Amino acid sequence: MKAGKDKVIAIHYTLTVDGEKVESSQDRDEQLWILLGHGQLIPGLEAALDGHEAGESLSVDVAPADGYGERQEGQIQRMSKKYFTQAGRLRPGMTTVLQMKNGGQRAVTVHKVGMSAIDVDLNHPMAGKTLHFDVAIGEVREATEEEIEHGHAHAPGAEAH
Repeated sequence: MKAGKDKVIAIHYTLTVDGEKVESSQDRDEQLWILLGHGQLIPGLEAALDGHEAGESLSVDVAPADGYGERQEGQIQRMSKKYFTQAGRLRPGMTTVLQMKNGGQRAVTVHKVGMSAIDVDLNHPMAGKTLHFDVAIGEVREATEEEIEHGHAHAPGAEAH
């Protein structure tokens, strides 16, 4: 079966940027389960997986436009420390996640830490970077009606939530 919209795939992946390993599913010894066509992956990686089958491996370079976008100037914003759960531990260059009013999350980079405020760069930490993925596809299957309704894949043993 070939990967495509409304198919569930299980992958192992390693992400490198500029030759440096950023993260790998092998470090957790756990495959990533994805429902394709539902916004769970950056567009460039999802497009590269389309049409591949279980047992295949591929290397994918994702340009910024198909990943986290280009960096945009003027995205530094000053925010009260009260919006940061671990404000006392944050240092310039660190990344953290902000809880958004709509319930979502946004990864930001700390630019400057002051007495009562923190300046953050609202660009995603991977914005403007070419991402390199080494991917091994472990499984491809039809999504269940429940997975499509929920908008995400259910890994074996995680069906009830």
